[in-house]
Amino acid sequence: MSATNTATLLGDVTAPLHDWLMSLGTIGLILWIVLKILVIAMPVIICVAFYVVWERKLLGWMHQRHGPMYVGMGIFQAFADVFKLLFKEVIQPTNAQRVLYILAPLITLAPAFAAWAVVPFDAQLVLSNANAGLLYLLAMTSLGIYGIILAGWASNSKYAFLGAMRASAQMISYEIAMGFALVGVMVAAGSLNLTEIVMAQSGGKGLFEWFWLPLLPLFVIYFISGVAETNRAPFDVVEGESEIVAGHMVEYSGSAFALFFLAEYANMILISFLVAIFFLGGWLSPFQGLGIPLLSVDGWWWLFAKVFFFASCFIWFRASFPRYRYDQIMRLGWKVFIPISIFWIVVTALMAYYGIFEAGQS
Repeated sequence: MSATNTATLLGDVTAPLHDWLMSLGTIGLILWIVLKILVIAMPVIICVAFYVVWERKLLGWMHQRHGPMYVGMGIFQAFADVFKLLFKEVIQPTNAQRVLYILAPLITLAPAFAAWAVVPFDAQLVLSNANAGLLYLLAMTSLGIYGIILAGWASNSKYAFLGAMRASAQMISYEIAMGFALVGVMVAAGSLNLTEIVMAQSGGKGLFEWFWLPLLPLFVIYFISGVAETNRAPFDVVEGESEIVAGHMVEYSGSAFALFFLAEYANMILISFLVAIFFLGGWLSPFQGLGIPLLSVDGWWWLFAKVFFFASCFIWFRASFPRYRYDQIMRLGWKVFIPISIFWIVVTALMAYYGIFEAGQS
C-alpha cells in the first residue's frame, strides 16, 4: 500500500540521522525528539500563514472583490503581516499583571501545538501512536481555555475580562458536546488509538464504510461544536467587534497578539484534521475496494483534500452567517447538542452490540 511505502521511504531517509543522534546518548535523544516536534510544528505554522491568505482570498471572492493581490500577488501577504506584528512594540497596560499577561499567549499556543503529537497523517506516519490518543486530544484541546481566561483577567480591562468570561463559558459548553461525539466514535471503533479508528472505517464499500453515515448526528455536532470551540463566526461573540472589540485580545499587540492569532488558526486546522480522521476515514480513499485505478489507492493526499474542504467551510460560514446572540449560543450547546449526542451514544452502543459495526480491514 502507498501508506506503508511513504512511511518506509521516510524511515529509510531519516535512519542514518537517527542512528548518529542515538550514538550521542541522552543529548542525541533530546535532539531527536526536538527534531520530530519541529517536523510537525514548522509545517503547521506555514499552513497557518497560507490558510490566512486563502481565507482572505475566498472571502474576497464571496464578497465579489479581489482580496490580497499585491505582496507576491497576495500569496505572501500573511508573511508580511507576521513580520509587521513581530516588529511592533508590545504595549502593556499600566495595571496589568505582568507575568500572567506575558504567559497567557504561550499557555494558549502550547496545547494547540501539543495536540498534533497523536494526529496520524498516514498508516504509519504519526509522531506518537499512543493507545490513549483520543483521551490525550480531549485533554490538550481543553487546556487552551486557561490562556484565554488569564489573558482577560491579567489585562485589567473590562472588555478583555468580559470577552474571557464569554469564551470560557462557550468553550466549556461545546467541549461537552464534542466529548460526547468522540465517545460515539470510540464505541463504534472499539479503540482510543487514532490510527485504529481510521482503520476501523476501511472496507469494500468506500465512503459508505466511514463513520459519517451511522454517526451522522455526532458528525454534524462535532464539526459545528469545533467552529464554536475555536470562537469562529457565527459563534464569535467572544471577539464581537461591535460590542467588545477584540475580546480577551483587546489589550494585546505585536508578537503577543500574533501568538493568539497563530493558536486560533492552528486549532481550526486541527479540528479539520480530526473531523476527517474520526468521521471521514482519514487517509482512506472514498473509492476503497471498488478497484478503480489510482482513485482506489489510500494515501495522505486524501486526508489533506478532506482537511482542505473542512478548513474552507470555516471561511464559508464566516462569509454566510450572521453572528449568534450569546443566549442563542448557550441554548444550542446545552439544550440541543448535548441531549442529541447523549441519545446517539445510546443508539451507537446498540448498533455496536448488534454487530452493525464491523472491524476494519488493515
